[in-house]
Amino acid sequence: VQLQASGGGLVQPGGSLRLSCTASGNIFRRNIMNWYRQIPGNQRELVASISDMSTKYADSVRGRFTISRDTAKKTVSLQMNTLKPEDTAVYYCNFLVFDGTSWSDSWGQGTQVTVSS
Repeated sequence: VQLQASGGGLVQPGGSLRLSCTASGNIFRRNIMNWYRQIPGNQRELVASISDMSTKYADSVRGRFTISRDTAKKTVSLQMNTLKPEDTAVYYCNFLVFDGTSWSDSWGQGTQVTVSS
């Protein structure tokens, strides 16, 4: 599975951005779609996750970010509202896909989000 992310950019504090990530290849029926972010020098942080079973958010983004997916289009999106300077990071999409035998792990190329006035 190959992932292509888009939608990053520069936005003022309080603004909004929408990230999208589209997969090529078979994502099968059992999958987990995630958004991570990373600030230089820090570990990659799980921001939001969506699967058939649940939707989860990091405490720092709950109530401001919304993850959604369109499995037919093999796309996961992250709507980010009320952005703060501390949301500035490179955002990565990640798909975990179960093919019936094993899980595979795919990453997008990362998209920069900068929140600054």
